[in-house]
Amino acid sequence: MLSILVVAVITMSLVIGMSVFNGMENLIRSLYNSFDPELKISPVEGKTFLMTDSLHKLIQQTDGVFIITEVIEDNAVLRYKNESDVIKIKGLSENFLQQHRMDSFIVAGNMKLEKQGREFAIIGRGVQYKLSVPLNNQFAPVQIYYPDKDKIKNPSSFDAFKIKSIQVGGVFAIEKQYDDNYIFVPLSFTKELMNFENERTSLEVKVSKGYDINSVRNTLREVLGDKFSVLNSDEQHKGLLKAIKVEKFVVNIMLSFILAISSVGIFFCLTMLTLNKRKDIAVLKSMGATKTFIRNIFMTEGMMIAITGATIGMAVGVGICYLQQHYGLVSIGTETSVIDEYPVELRMADLIWIACTVICISFAASIRPSIIASKLELKKYL
Repeated sequence: MLSILVVAVITMSLVIGMSVFNGMENLIRSLYNSFDPELKISPVEGKTFLMTDSLHKLIQQTDGVFIITEVIEDNAVLRYKNESDVIKIKGLSENFLQQHRMDSFIVAGNMKLEKQGREFAIIGRGVQYKLSVPLNNQFAPVQIYYPDKDKIKNPSSFDAFKIKSIQVGGVFAIEKQYDDNYIFVPLSFTKELMNFENERTSLEVKVSKGYDINSVRNTLREVLGDKFSVLNSDEQHKGLLKAIKVEKFVVNIMLSFILAISSVGIFFCLTMLTLNKRKDIAVLKSMGATKTFIRNIFMTEGMMIAITGATIGMAVGVGICYLQQHYGLVSIGTETSVIDEYPVELRMADLIWIACTVICISFAASIRPSIIASKLELKKYL
């Protein structure tokens, strides 16, 4: 019973641990997918590239491309009254609103960049808090400072910056990394601020319904050649997602190692059983039982311990994950988190991997005692 309990507890831990990592991976993907485009086209060398009609037509005619949003993104200084902060300004063409990526994350104001000839900015909640920026205050707009290429000789002077004012029309809240750093403005605003004409820093592509994103990505890579990189959402955050998978793998290995150590209990359990059942083994051998038959009896005993423990642990782990998904048993405990409860997701591939790991380790622990039992010479017990 103790051996079964050990196997069950570790199996349950593996199920819950893997499910939490799956949930965190999906949460990060959902947050980034709201901010990042389905496909991002950017130059391989340099910060900007020339957006020509022929390039736009080439991309638009690619099968699966639905919307092409032109982007100019760079660092700038945002100033409101006596407060200032370094932010990332992201100028977007008007069709960005047609992608509806951020509609559900607007916490104040409206999702608008232009209305009746007036330009509006959409800022992160963290930026709004740091600078105490009000909404729709046309008498006190925010000011954005960007280095003037012609006056950059003395960067410490305010004369070296080009300044434009814009009214804040909306506030978004996605994740702290974005909320504290980003401000969205119309593309025309950034072009004038940065003295750009046809220069763009990237293009954001929305794929038509019914098309596979990776297939469209591969087609665009062939069409655009080596001068441009085309990345899907996961590739835009390849390092972070890879780190999560590595952590998940390490936790899996650590718990499997603990299981391997705990399987010593199965080894000693079967060894003691061998000593206690010497007379029974002698009787079986006198009735014609072979060494293979005796070995298989103890192997079956070890497998019964492993399968029973794995089944109980799997059932309890799946049950806890189900309750966490639907009732939120364990909360994160911070008011500023994007979700209230720890996210979990069960995946059949993980459950199969865990079951195989537990059974194989327990099976390996049963081999030695079974061989010992089959080789015992027990004539004196007859």
